[in-house]
Amino acid sequence: MSLIRVILSIIFPPLAVIDKGCGSVLIVFILTLFGWIPGVIGALIILNKN
Repeated sequence: MSLIRVILSIIFPPLAVIDKGCGSVLIVFILTLFGWIPGVIGALIILNKN
């Protein structure tokens, strides 16, 4: 997990997980619609898996 990805996941979470697949982007986008903090947490969890 690079520093650029972390910063990008804080600014716009769905863009940070764009290379992880359509499902990950969709999940993070829905979480971001429910609130910014759940989207950031979801993006960081998905990015941390690798």
